[in-house]
Amino acid sequence: MRTVLYLLGLIATAILLAACGSVAVREGGSAVPLRGTGDLGLVIERASGHVTLVNTSSREAYARIGGLGDLSHASVVYSRDARYAYVFGRDGGLTKLDLLEARIVNRVMQSGNAIGGSISQDGRIVVAQNYTPGGIKAFDADTLELLSEVPAEYAPGQFSKVVGLADVPGNKFAYALFDGGEIWVSDFSDPKRPVTARYPAGRQPYDGLVTPNGRHYLAGLFGEDGVALLDLWQPEKGVQRILDKYGKGEEKLPVFKMPHLRGWSVAAGRAWLPAIGRHEVLVADASTWMETARVAVKGQPVFVMASPDGRQIWVNFAFPDNGWVQVIDTLSGQVVQTLQPGKAVLHMEFTPRGEAVWISARDDNRIVIYDTRSFLRIGSLAAEAPSGIFFTSRAARIGF
Repeated sequence: MRTVLYLLGLIATAILLAACGSVAVREGGSAVPLRGTGDLGLVIERASGHVTLVNTSSREAYARIGGLGDLSHASVVYSRDARYAYVFGRDGGLTKLDLLEARIVNRVMQSGNAIGGSISQDGRIVVAQNYTPGGIKAFDADTLELLSEVPAEYAPGQFSKVVGLADVPGNKFAYALFDGGEIWVSDFSDPKRPVTARYPAGRQPYDGLVTPNGRHYLAGLFGEDGVALLDLWQPEKGVQRILDKYGKGEEKLPVFKMPHLRGWSVAAGRAWLPAIGRHEVLVADASTWMETARVAVKGQPVFVMASPDGRQIWVNFAFPDNGWVQVIDTLSGQVVQTLQPGKAVLHMEFTPRGEAVWISARDDNRIVIYDTRSFLRIGSLAAEAPSGIFFTSRAARIGF
């Protein structure tokens, strides 16, 4: 009899599991579809304070979340497990989203004017960079409790806008002071007592990035030609000036939109850089940082992004050429494809292994998806004034 009852229990359990299928139960009893997070992401809808959650395998949106404030210049980082997204809004809002349950977990207003953020190597600290007040603030990634802050006071009583914040190895963050002309590196090994080192960089560093291996931090300079480079393995050597006269050159040129340095790419042993105010992509040796070539393109480049395999560089442009995208082959160093995805292309994002690229066309209220080998349009989805596209594959990348 016991054996019969045991078998009946096993059968009942199997039936229950089959009935549940791919459904889990959240606290409170409502059903949540089971899914992984590796092929998820979100799209910023800059005009409405919403984000659209997307699946890159099915090429579909699966949820939309509002109440995120001013997203006119928003960025996103992900938790180590890629379940949670941290959205940094222009109004100083920091919002934690659950991608699986498609809901806001927590939200704090941490400043008056912000422009992005980052997450520590161990995933425990989220850091926001601020224009007003100038400086950075560190938050507990679980609770969004404020842990500490580093005011960007570069001279007595003078505070700078912070730009180019990037996580670097050792639970440190590197960033640039636009008004102060410096690169700072803050060590958050003790999250409540950060230690900061300062390095003179040059006039008006306007953005920054860290190389994929986490060794070098680069800050583009708007107030003078060239790029400031700090070797994080040997910071005692100070900042090195590289690529002198790469940018604006001797002739003053109109700049319709500043390039985003996070779009700089290292591929095929070379760095591919947007030239400020010029219709060119600059190519530099990634070991010596000497310029080796220039690629003529259709307009002033904004994002210059390498595909995950490093074979292609995709470039979008500032107004009035912001309806176009061009593709550079890294072997030949030539433009091999020119596309018109839509009106006002603002951002691009590759799927984790690079078989497709998603492109936001703000004025068409649409995301357009292209196959990266055939260059054929393979999908699209609606979004209200889309701008930034952020996939969870960023969770495993330094500086993203």
